[in-house]
Amino acid sequence: MSAGGADLVVQALAAEGVRLVFGIPGTHTIELFDALRRRADEVRPVLVTDEQAAGFMADGAWRASGGLAALALVPGAGVTHALSGIAEAFLDQVPMLVLAAGVRRDSGRAYQLHDVDQVALARPVTKAQVRVEALDDLHAAVREACRLARRPPGGPVLVEVPAELLLTGRGRAGAPPPAPAPAPLDGGEMAAALAALGRARRPLLYLGAGAAGAGPDLVALAERLEAPVTTTISGKGVFPEDHPLWAWCGFGTMAPPFVREVTAGCDLLLAIGCRFGEVATASYGLTPPGPLVHVDVDPAVFGRNLAPAVTVTGDAAAFVSAAVARLPARPRDPALRAWLAQGHADTWADWLATRGEGVSPARLLRGLQAAFGPEAVFAADSGNGLFLAMEHLRLPRPRSFLAPVDYSCMGYAVPAAIGAALACPDRPVVALPGDGAFLMTGLELLTAAHQGAAVATFVLRDGALGQIAQFQERVLARTACTDLPDYDLAALAGALGVEALTLTFDDQVDDVARRARAVQAQGRPVVVDVAVDASRPTFFTRGVLEANWSRLPWRERLRLAARVAGRRLLAWT
Repeated sequence: MSAGGADLVVQALAAEGVRLVFGIPGTHTIELFDALRRRADEVRPVLVTDEQAAGFMADGAWRASGGLAALALVPGAGVTHALSGIAEAFLDQVPMLVLAAGVRRDSGRAYQLHDVDQVALARPVTKAQVRVEALDDLHAAVREACRLARRPPGGPVLVEVPAELLLTGRGRAGAPPPAPAPAPLDGGEMAAALAALGRARRPLLYLGAGAAGAGPDLVALAERLEAPVTTTISGKGVFPEDHPLWAWCGFGTMAPPFVREVTAGCDLLLAIGCRFGEVATASYGLTPPGPLVHVDVDPAVFGRNLAPAVTVTGDAAAFVSAAVARLPARPRDPALRAWLAQGHADTWADWLATRGEGVSPARLLRGLQAAFGPEAVFAADSGNGLFLAMEHLRLPRPRSFLAPVDYSCMGYAVPAAIGAALACPDRPVVALPGDGAFLMTGLELLTAAHQGAAVATFVLRDGALGQIAQFQERVLARTACTDLPDYDLAALAGALGVEALTLTFDDQVDDVARRARAVQAQGRPVVVDVAVDASRPTFFTRGVLEANWSRLPWRERLRLAARVAGRRLLAWT
């Protein structure tokens, strides 16, 4: 059966299970959005206010649900607006389909509207770029792009569809090539990894987002090894954080003292589905406690930042399942479990004893988890709020923590939460932007209200670009260009058709959180103005400073210390 180009695209999306398409119609894509409207019960088009947010929404939809989402972009401006969201997905290995309309090739005219080489623009931040040349290739090209985006390591794939293929013509749907079967684990690599684990007295597990597919087997592996478990930031939640062997999100300089002590007593690091990137390691502030056994589907990550003793190329689920089946079970270590339990208890006691001005992060995030429940999805933003959420939330399941990590793009939380809410309508979704990040993409709450995405947005307001201000204070003894102008969040929310609440003191946390959850349960978005006390630096922030300070030569350390001391003396006098 033949169909128009726009219909072929939508048929391909439906066949690949793409249920959400984010974008803004333009002259080149009117046929595509018309075709989407005709099949909106299968593939839902979502009008956004800015294409940057469209990228974050598709990103959040995947991270929360595991379902591929798409962008529908006009040529040129649509693509350049969306590049931040696409780049975030690329560096964080999030599958995404980018449908970019191209200018007409059949007019014979130069200097067309939006005419730039968008494939070249997208090349550095996409896994692959496909220019569809003929109408009969369109359906198969879109389907293959979806499969390539999902194939580990995941990432965005751009398909450029010239406007004349969307606007005119009749073509046929073609079957995409069959998906290749995953390669089996190498027996020699597997044997070497198991032998190394067998020799270790106490291994340390370090799990990234790439380990999520192993599911409950990760718990079985940790218990078989009786090993403490740490995760990357992107991997937060892949191992249940209420388990007695869970230690922390990260280790090394970014971890509290009890985690450093526990991990120092380990003699091997088993890292699964991670890359040891700069943000995940708090500026490369960790050293494996013994030989590194590194497991990843992408062999290109091995040895890039840390030298492994053993590597295993392959699917994390296959490795973990094989390891659980072949490793002997070790006896339970009550002392280790008690050590971890006491460390967590002491850390919480210290957090809760801290009294500053405004709402303490510990009380806020504990209260949000109590109100929104174990099924909640939390979307953090680039900056201090991300690290506060990373350290204070205790997540029992994967796909519950959305955060911009390696690209670290501000403005992520609100649109990512909207994408998650649309993809997972049965799960409560909470966005945690800082006040600066909210200024970038908070207008998308209009989209949430219009689309019925019941996102609860808690804006962490400290009046500054908090993370950078903390770095400035400690390195420069003063701040510059990080104080934000005040704005009336309640008035802004009212203009967007969103209910607004205010949270000023710790004793209001439980009540306001319950009220926000009640509004959300009615299917409506809500925004909460939180006067957060961000004065206490996170373990992560201190870890970044420690890691960078330790790498400076002594002469540079003395120069910086003298500058800080001099400026503080002048400020005091």
